[in-house]
Amino acid sequence: MAKRFEELKNFVHDLEDDFSKFYEKGNKAAGTRVRKAMQELKHKAQHIRTEVQEKKNAS
Repeated sequence: MAKRFEELKNFVHDLEDDFSKFYEKGNKAAGTRVRKAMQELKHKAQHIRTEVQEKKNAS
């Protein structure tokens, strides 16, 4: 599970440039990349939530 958390942290960290380009410079293409990445982050988080719930219920 620690590996998944580390992957999430790295994923978010890698988005920093696009966030900056969009929010500070108004780059619309960067905004599109941010939106796409946020959708992917949502899926990754949901997968982790499911794993946690399954492990919790198994105990």
